[in-house]
Amino acid sequence: MRTIDGLFEVADGYTAPRPHSGDMHNRFYQRIVRAAKRYFRFAGTKATVHGLEHVPLDGGAMLAINHTGYLDFMLAGIGPYLRGERLVRFMAKKEVFGIPVLRWLLRNMGHVPVDRSAGAGAIDAAVAALREGAIVGIFPEGTISRSFEIADFKTGAVRIARQAGVPLVPCVIWGSQRLWTKDQPKRLGRSGIPVIIRYGEPVAVDGTVEEATGRLKAAMEAMLETTRAEYETRFGPFEPGEPWMPASLGGSAPTLEEAAEIRRKEREAKKGK
Repeated sequence: MRTIDGLFEVADGYTAPRPHSGDMHNRFYQRIVRAAKRYFRFAGTKATVHGLEHVPLDGGAMLAINHTGYLDFMLAGIGPYLRGERLVRFMAKKEVFGIPVLRWLLRNMGHVPVDRSAGAGAIDAAVAALREGAIVGIFPEGTISRSFEIADFKTGAVRIARQAGVPLVPCVIWGSQRLWTKDQPKRLGRSGIPVIIRYGEPVAVDGTVEEATGRLKAAMEAMLETTRAEYETRFGPFEPGEPWMPASLGGSAPTLEEAAEIRRKEREAKKGK
């Protein structure tokens, strides 16, 4: 492995491609990326990146990402950025676009509004962006997993990739939850916390939507197991009971079942309001 920009560990054979002809012209988003790099340099956060060859240099691609922390948006975009400074357009709830400042920010970055009440029509904007050659990011779990395990998937990633006719690339991130996640203190200062990001081979989307979604989830579970083992070997051992560690690995995070119950109560409280 070798280090790029003092921030990213990549395979020895990595060669930086020429900047993507379309994404290089989104100067606003590129400035945001440069600001993110400055933050990671300040925080001492280094990201080990595996599987860059699975991120296409050109054309559309659906990027399916596990979700453990609030910085996953920035971290998932590192691989595409290293593949010719490509930019990821993330899917975000339409309600977020209703907030004036966020609407201005998200639109200038080209992110994709999703109207969940619109049923099948909610995916149209993402399909259009993919057909125009963008990389679109989605979190199939729909929310941050408090268990830090991979929770149940929604089928949107498969439906969108299939309709757009683009590869469905799985991505797992480990370590993000140590920086900023739900129900735990932020560690956004100079913490030096490492992160591992792994991109996998595109997942076939043939068969039923449920079958393809099952393949995607299984692929990401296997990738996450490999990544967590690497993290422990390189940066551990860690103390038992760490709150950012899943219960299955001796941590004190909620189990999948406990996290689902917390989420259910949150939804009920929201409906009550």
